[in-house]
Amino acid sequence: MAKERSRRLRKKLRVDEFQELGFDVQWTFEDSVSEADIDAIVDQFIDEVIEPRLIGFHGGGHKEWQGIIATQKIGKCTDEDIAAVKAFWQGKPVKDVKTTELYDIWWG
Repeated sequence: MAKERSRRLRKKLRVDEFQELGFDVQWTFEDSVSEADIDAIVDQFIDEVIEPRLIGFHGGGHKEWQGIIATQKIGKCTDEDIAAVKAFWQGKPVKDVKTTELYDIWWG
């Protein structure tokens, strides 16, 4: 039996319209890539994929990067966001690009 919850409680529990979906991403830069090039490519990733899609990337690394991608405001990432992230890394000097399926980032 479904419970009726107030808007305030749904927000506090991060459920229903307040549920947030995100996904994990990881990649490894090839050994030949310099630190300056890594900085430039990550900046390009943020400028071309993260900011225009109004999503956020929380993570980091040196040669091996990993993190979580979620929306900048309460909301849900989409399969199109996953596809955009994967598409960006194609043709870049990286290997082992992996993303997870969408999951509830609060109750995942």
